[in-house]
Amino acid sequence: MGRKEAPSFKRALLKLSGEAFTREGGYGIEGDMIEALAGEIREVHELGVELAIVNGAGNIFRGIEGTARGMDRAIADYMGMTATIINAMALQHALEKLGVATRVQSAIEMREVAEPYIRRRAIRHMEKGRVVIFAAGTGNPYFTTDTAAALRALETHAEVILKATKVDGVYDSDPEKNPSAVRFDSLSYLDVLQKRLQVMDATAVSLCMDNKIPIIVFNIRKNGNLRRVILGEPVGTTVS
Repeated sequence: MGRKEAPSFKRALLKLSGEAFTREGGYGIEGDMIEALAGEIREVHELGVELAIVNGAGNIFRGIEGTARGMDRAIADYMGMTATIINAMALQHALEKLGVATRVQSAIEMREVAEPYIRRRAIRHMEKGRVVIFAAGTGNPYFTTDTAAALRALETHAEVILKATKVDGVYDSDPEKNPSAVRFDSLSYLDVLQKRLQVMDATAVSLCMDNKIPIIVFNIRKNGNLRRVILGEPVGTTVS
């Protein structure tokens, strides 16, 4: 019998953008993409990690884009929050097909498809080995799902925020536009804020800084990366 690998974190919050649900430049939900994502999450769940997830909805609707088209910001943001529930339900279905017990909690009441967000209940679900997906952001317009991730991580006493992206960390410029872009192994919260690096929005980073919760930015599209991060391997960029 081989020795079971020990995770570096007992409880973690995974932040997924809407692009994790579809192919590069695509829209909607791609079945094979979400199945692969669910498989990565199951691997971490099987290590005994208590896991919560906050997901975005850029694959369906971005509030900021609605605003750019002349839509009222609050209405656009509420539409974006509603779209996150669609992604959460799709991810729940994919996880439960793999035998992972899952609960969706929504900051906007939608009792027929999701539990209302209740902090103590969410913690209890995680203690019982259920993956909890927090949908609808904070429930308030003008706040991003990044800020929701920081808030939920703090409320549920997560030890780390795992920021899943399509690149392998944080760079000094866009690596897709600049082949000479330099990747950082580690950064301070102040570095991120002062250099305006695209990690999370300033409100989310400030919340993490004030409460000393680290952020690890990594490429979710590379098979096994989520497990490697949880096991403490040097993957991506750590902000602390």
